Amino acid sequence: MDRIVGVIPSRWGSTRFPGKSLVLISGKPMIQWVVERVKQARRLDAVIVATDDERIAECVQTLNIPDVQVAMTHSGHPSGTDRIAEAVQSMEMDAIINVQGDEPLIEPSLIDELAKVISTGEWDMATAATPIEDEAQITDPSVVKALFNRHGQALYFSRSTIPHIRDPESISQAGIYWRHIGIYAYRRDYLLKLVAEPPCALEELEKLEQLRALDMGCRMKVVKTQDFGIGVDTPEDVAKAERLLKQLL
Repeated sequence: MDRIVGVIPSRWGSTRFPGKSLVLISGKPMIQWVVERVKQARRLDAVIVATDDERIAECVQTLNIPDVQVAMTHSGHPSGTDRIAEAVQSMEMDAIINVQGDEPLIEPSLIDELAKVISTGEWDMATAATPIEDEAQITDPSVVKALFNRHGQALYFSRSTIPHIRDPESISQAGIYWRHIGIYAYRRDYLLKLVAEPPCALEELEKLEQLRALDMGCRMKVVKTQDFGIGVDTPEDVAKAERLLKQLL
């Protein structure tokens, strides 16, 4: 069976929220919430926190959770994907699940579904999308829209409203728009190939790293899910996360 490892990139120097990995959410550091949620997934053989900061590393190590380790990485990586690639380049594994370090409500069953997809060997990468039900999000450039074909293969991702509906008065918008969720599964060899490529034109225009993979011809599966969690990007998001945690726990 494939060896699949969950990797959580966690850096200190977030532009909008420095040190957010250690911000307390309902009494626990955010990185602890993420690690504990990832550990609930059943298809992972190990969990690695890839960080550039000793404070984050110390926090994770003091949790003393079995099969959770820390990989110290360089501070100058342009993305979490590059940080993950450094963390795993000398390790033995077949596939990696990239779980964002600011997703304290990530759904363990979604991690397992992505692990199942990537273990088939049919796909280079896998990611997820959830239906957009709030019309305001359709035109919101911070909400990335995903397009995929009947087989679930990714066609494009955009901050723009895609697809464009030429005759909106005659078509219901229900089920048309999908919000991309920033969780990824990679075959190990493909991850190392991806980070070795320079950014493509579309990636630089949209500021979406996954477009580099599509530009390379990546076979990327988009898993449909109803679980989208919450990304903690600003101090204001902490209160939102705490309210959601009270509902779930």
